[in-house]
Amino acid sequence: MTQSTTKTAQTTASETRRAEPVGKRPGGARGRLRWRARLRRDGILTVFVLPGVLALLVFQYLPLLGNVIAFQDYLPFLGIADSPWVGLKNFEILVNGDPAFVRALVNTLIITAVQTVFVFPIPIAFALLLNSLLSERVKRVVQSITYLPHFLSWVVVVAVFQHVLGGSGMINNWLRTHGHETLDVITNPDAFIALITSQVVWKDTGWATILFLAVLSTIDTELYEASSVDGASRTRQLWHVTLPAMRGIIVLLLILKLGDSLTVGFEQILLQQNAVGRHASEVLDTYVYNNGVVGGNWGVSAAVGLVKGVVGVALVLGANRLAHAFGEAGVYRR
Repeated sequence: MTQSTTKTAQTTASETRRAEPVGKRPGGARGRLRWRARLRRDGILTVFVLPGVLALLVFQYLPLLGNVIAFQDYLPFLGIADSPWVGLKNFEILVNGDPAFVRALVNTLIITAVQTVFVFPIPIAFALLLNSLLSERVKRVVQSITYLPHFLSWVVVVAVFQHVLGGSGMINNWLRTHGHETLDVITNPDAFIALITSQVVWKDTGWATILFLAVLSTIDTELYEASSVDGASRTRQLWHVTLPAMRGIIVLLLILKLGDSLTVGFEQILLQQNAVGRHASEVLDTYVYNNGVVGGNWGVSAAVGLVKGVVGVALVLGANRLAHAFGEAGVYRR
């Protein structure tokens, strides 16, 4: 009798649970309670984050809707609503190989390759050098000096290089005074890539070392002591202790660099374009500006910018999957 009553009660309870709406189940209630508890706990932080989220939506994501003009013969005085649709006609320039576009693409890829090979490793080497300094006071002074150029605008940086390397700059005035031939650096198209690369190194090397120095500060000193006891030299400690600890951040920055590979210093190059000519200095960003804002070909420029963004995203996703294949976390985990 007792067993029968128990089974009947269990059956009734299970049927009651199945009949209850999903939202009224204990699990759903617990989930809502957890969310409310988190909101109460992090309410102030959420309020502080909201302005940044709104700014990101308004200035980063909403403008993406403007890419629709890549499929239009866009005219500013007509607006998006009244501009005629042309389908994929604006993308024909990418397929047919317009000489100006091809030149801008080639220049972009060359500058990206040069800056990846020569600029990217310099902050790593500089961080290792600073980390090896025994005097904390000297380290702080060097860090402060090398950080300062990052806070200068490209207008100031270009002006500094012109006053140093220009035709009437400091170096050429010294050469002229001592009877030597002057150097043509600022207006020489053949030296343009070397010039802008040196400007990037001077401006951003100090700032880029911050992440690497932060990683170096987290390495357990006992690893160095143990390797020293085992007879490892400074070079072996660098190769087997330091660089493996920095590998994650190096891979992450390389992936992000790939995503930015078709975007090179727009303001920096535009400020110096008249001195060397568009043939040597035109990149995709200046091509979009010169053809869209200046030339009025808004649809074609939007098409180029849209393709550039899609290619950048594809490169990041592909490089991230490759990083996962080699056991690295990459930009995000699977």
